[in-house]
Amino acid sequence: MTDAPAPAPTANDPDREPGADADPDVDPDVDPADDDALPYGVPGPPLEHTPFYMGLLGGLGIFAAYWLASRLFQVSSVLILVMVSLFLAAGLNPIVEYCERRGLRRPWALLVVIAGVLLALALFILAIVPVVTDQVKTITENAPGWLDQLTHNRQIRDLNDQYDIVTKAKDYIASGKLAQPVFGGALNVGLKVLSLLGNTFVVIVLTLYFLSALPRIKTSIYQLAPASRRDRVSKLGDQIVRGIGGYVSGAFIVALCAGISTLVFLAVIGMAEYAVALALVVAILDVIPMIGATLGAVIVCAIAFATDPKLGIISVIFYVAYQQFENYVLYPRVMSRSVEIPGALTVIAALIGAALLGVIGALLAIPTAAAMLLIVREVWVRRQDAR
Repeated sequence: MTDAPAPAPTANDPDREPGADADPDVDPDVDPADDDALPYGVPGPPLEHTPFYMGLLGGLGIFAAYWLASRLFQVSSVLILVMVSLFLAAGLNPIVEYCERRGLRRPWALLVVIAGVLLALALFILAIVPVVTDQVKTITENAPGWLDQLTHNRQIRDLNDQYDIVTKAKDYIASGKLAQPVFGGALNVGLKVLSLLGNTFVVIVLTLYFLSALPRIKTSIYQLAPASRRDRVSKLGDQIVRGIGGYVSGAFIVALCAGISTLVFLAVIGMAEYAVALALVVAILDVIPMIGATLGAVIVCAIAFATDPKLGIISVIFYVAYQQFENYVLYPRVMSRSVEIPGALTVIAALIGAALLGVIGALLAIPTAAAMLLIVREVWVRRQDAR
């Protein structure tokens, strides 16, 4: 004879586990019959995660990600201005800290740095822009003569006789249409200039704001980290900011040295009428990693060859020697305390940055790669070593 199954425990059974039939979404201390505690009724069971439910959530997630990416793409120009301003603020911050170490309080140090930046910009506009304008005009006027000198070469003369290259180039320069393919006409030239001036003004204002608020910005970002890790995050963040500031200020110093050396060299060899304009071109291009200094040297040497072959040979010798000095003496000394990044990674970062954001991306890529390398070394590698 088999044993009968044991009856299920009832609500009044002492062996029944408390809360066995209770709804997990309902507070056990609340009486379901109490209308005041549950004014909208007893919650039902949770929804089942059916394939349709999961697919709906996945589709909504993809749609939300696409919408967010499209919105970010629309404001990408503004984000680039913000990033450039942050990098410039980090580059000026070492000067502020230097003034603080000399006894100035931060508000006074900020006032000194901001006044110096605005004064330098004003002097640059008043003193350099008219000279550069005149020298660019002189270069444009002399360009047809330089093209005529190219025809003294037999191969170039044969090509010109066959394809009329030099004549077309001279007519193109003389027509004043040199800027139209870039800007698209006189109206667009004005719009581009206004846009450039507006972006420059925005970058200057944001840079000065970020510079004055940099300690508060860093503190606010560090507070997003857990309290147990906040000290380490703040130390890593401060090191990243110091590295970015050192790189930006170091790149400015290297470019300034290149521009001044070009100015002095051209004045010595008798090309003073183009010296300021070409020195400015060399200084601006020298900021671009890897290829900037070479591009500037090529432009100067080409104009020197067109003026006089002897001056061209002297220019090539000068820039070959200066490149060695800059690459092996000046650059390592200036950048030794800013970024620590292998040479191969520098090239890769600059290429990726240039592909993503052009010249600005190439400028921002190296300190960004150095910051990522620091995080990998101090966080991921140490975690792997501790296993």
